[in-house]
Parts: sequence; structure tokens; C-alpha cells
Amino acid sequence: MEAILKNAEERMTKSVAALEEEFAGLRTGRASAAMFDKLRVQYFGNPTPINQVASISVPESRLVVIQPWDKGVLADIERAIHSSELSLNPSNDGKVIRISIPPLTEERRKEIVKVARNMAEQSRVAVRNIRRDANDELKKSEKESEISEDDLKRSEDRIQKLTDQYVEQINTLLSAKENEILEI
Repeated sequence: MEAILKNAEERMTKSVAALEEEFAGLRTGRASAAMFDKLRVQYFGNPTPINQVASISVPESRLVVIQPWDKGVLADIERAIHSSELSLNPSNDGKVIRISIPPLTEERRKEIVKVARNMAEQSRVAVRNIRRDANDELKKSEKESEISEDDLKRSEDRIQKLTDQYVEQINTLLSAKENEILEI
């Protein structure tokens, strides 16, 4: 019974952590190195994360500087940024790539908020699915007489409290991300 609860809590924690990572990759009006976490560049024929072939820094709130360790990959990094859905225009001086982050239009901000809400809803669904799986395991244990009916009810209540707690965390993350996206 405790193993089922612990497993459910671990899975819920991972769902919230995955949402945080997805939110980090969402473009807001500010520069962030995390925006480039999902971008891959062709490096010796292999798709490689940009942060493994270059250092990414944010010297100002609307500027990102990418300095590759191998100058030969400069054009590939630029191409990867152009072809991404970030809608950014990098400039290259032969040594580093500078990307100025333009302010988002109101319409684009609202689109990004919709994407964030969708991500949060998917996380809430994942947490609820974990709750369902845990409850199913508990009912199976009760049928096999491994736990009593009272233990089943207590455990289901604990799982529901965990679910509520993690859904609240997701809602808090979403609210913070919405505020970050909508601030000018």
C-alpha cells in the first residue's frame, strides 16, 4: 500500500517537473537560455543540443549571445534557430551569434498563454491518470485481501489529497507563467 502511494507521488512529481521544463522553453518577452534547450544542431552528422556545442548567455533582458566552441558550427546554429518555431532572427559576426528578443505583440502573448494553458491541462490530466492507476492498484490489492476496506478508503483519500496538491502546484506554475508572458 505504501509502495503504491510512494510510486504515485514520484510520478506526480515528475509530471510537475516536466511541465516546468516545458514552460522554460516557452518564449516570453524576456531573453532566456532555456528557450534553446529543445533546439538541435547538426554537429558531425548528429543532432546535438545547442548547449553542448556552445555557451549561451543572457547579458541583457532582451539579448541572447551564443558563442560556439567550434567556429565551424556557427552557420548550423544559425540555421537551427531560423528553422525553429521561436521566430527569432539571429545575427552572426563570425565569432558569436547575437539574438535580440523583440517584444511580443498582444496577439502573440495570448497565443502563448493558450499554449501554456494547454500544457498545464495535459499535466493535470497526467496527474489524474496517475491517481486512477494508483486507485486501481489499491482496489486490486483489496480484492486479493492484501488490504482491508478501511485501508482502501484511507489510501484513496491520501491519493486524492496528493492529486489536489499537485494540481494546485500546476495551477500555481501556470499562473506565474501567464503573468510572465503577459507582462510588458
